[in-house]
Amino acid sequence: MTARARAIPRSILYTPALSLDRVVHAWSYDADVYVIDLEDAVPGPRKPAARQVCRAALEKAAEPANIGVRVNQLGTAEAVHDLLLLIECPVRPGIVVMTMVDSAVEVELVRATLASAGARPEIYVTVETPAAVAAVDAIAASADGLILGSADLAATLGVEITWDGLLAARQAMAMACARYGTACVDTANFRLAEPEVLAEETDRVRALGFHGKVTVHPGELDAINTALRPDPDELRRAKRVTEAVASADGGVAVLDGSMVGPPFARRARSTVVLGEAWAARFSSHGTADAETGR
Repeated sequence: MTARARAIPRSILYTPALSLDRVVHAWSYDADVYVIDLEDAVPGPRKPAARQVCRAALEKAAEPANIGVRVNQLGTAEAVHDLLLLIECPVRPGIVVMTMVDSAVEVELVRATLASAGARPEIYVTVETPAAVAAVDAIAASADGLILGSADLAATLGVEITWDGLLAARQAMAMACARYGTACVDTANFRLAEPEVLAEETDRVRALGFHGKVTVHPGELDAINTALRPDPDELRRAKRVTEAVASADGGVAVLDGSMVGPPFARRARSTVVLGEAWAARFSSHGTADAETGR
């Protein structure tokens, strides 16, 4: 964990920039972050119009800090136009999502380009190439968040989008993000007609150490939020663990019939800090919701 925990979104809703009404309507759903998508969801001929939709939407945003924009792959003309949009728009998004990244150098280039115009968004990187998986540690150190891009990664590997096929990439992401305090966000679920798949996948990524999950369908938000947002019972127990270990002078204590010690206290402190950071940024009721989890 870093000294100052990032406020990490637990649910991210993607909406293609094809209609201003559709983008703005998406903000009525209960997501932590709303991403305006300029990349794969927008056909090539419609990208110029999509940028106009994106700009108009940003100018309507009540909380631009919690709005993201997914840009096209660096090295393409579309990415140049996307970055110019972000530089010239009077309202800047809080998050920029990069695609098809292979190295941390690309992250630093985009960060420096935007900063030169006074824009300093968080940079999230979609991990969707074998090169990105190989360089995931350096990318996690440079970025504010990593998002698994399962479709492109699976296509390149020549495998189906399955748990086993992408487990190695998820484990690499979780380890790298834990090292640098970087947000670790899972891919979207593509089997929309099978809610049990979403539930199982969300539980599994949480067990790996992931913080959040992407969706393209607002109907999935309740399940994602319930599974991944700070849980009041978990927060209360985490505080009890830290108190029990502190009472044992930093040694081993027994709490509710289970042994707890310094490693348990470290995890508990991390749980509390992350929960409070999430509540301060994403909860409509502010920091008080760190206790309630809602």
